[in-house]
Amino acid sequence: MSDEQEIDVALDGRPHRVRRGTTLAALVNELGHEPQQVTTAVNGTFVRRDERAACVLQAGDAVLLFQPIVGG
Repeated sequence: MSDEQEIDVALDGRPHRVRRGTTLAALVNELGHEPQQVTTAVNGTFVRRDERAACVLQAGDAVLLFQPIVGG
């Protein structure tokens, strides 16, 4: 893959390269996470599961993936 086809994002605070045009949904899938089992945010803004496919990552985006905490 050439540099022109990739962009740099921060994934959980670490540098990560993705293909230009990658959506948040695709990234979650590529990383092997079950969509229902992970919560996502881009640049500090929560992204709902049903919005991930429309969220195209841009160079420099800060992406956070985390497991929701459930307890009682």
